[in-house]
Amino acid sequence: MAAKQEPNHKVVADNRRARFNFEVGETFEAGLVLTGTEVKSLRSGKSTIAESYAHVDRHGEAWLVNANIPEYLSGNRFNHEPKRPRKLLLKSREIAKLSQAIEREGMTIVPLKLYFNDKGRAKLLIALARGKKIHDKREVEKKRDWSREKGRLMREKG
Repeated sequence: MAAKQEPNHKVVADNRRARFNFEVGETFEAGLVLTGTEVKSLRSGKSTIAESYAHVDRHGEAWLVNANIPEYLSGNRFNHEPKRPRKLLLKSREIAKLSQAIEREGMTIVPLKLYFNDKGRAKLLIALARGKKIHDKREVEKKRDWSREKGRLMREKG
């Protein structure tokens, strides 16, 4: 049995709060339509996707909204807007699945991770997610605290 190889990704931005605030369902890998200065700025690794979200418009296109990719320092007049909407590249079947889930089930599209794949292309990992209630967040926190305490007790005992 061959050992599973770890994918060679360079993670640029990670949305760590998404798994705390949302119940993450099915995930999709989407490409991004970027300009040259945006790619150079991403390679420096200072972008954030914490407050961003994705949506499907009525023309059947997916967009990433409110993601911050700062201006490239050496970009002069060819620089880009830091928070402009960016088009997501997905298959039409995936876009249809996303739009149906948003309309029918009241879910949202949350970006989880922005990275460069092994070919050097910028990719965005998005997920269909449902917002957690406050009591769900407390329950998760209790379980995490108990497992930490249990590990501590087991180490002390022996």
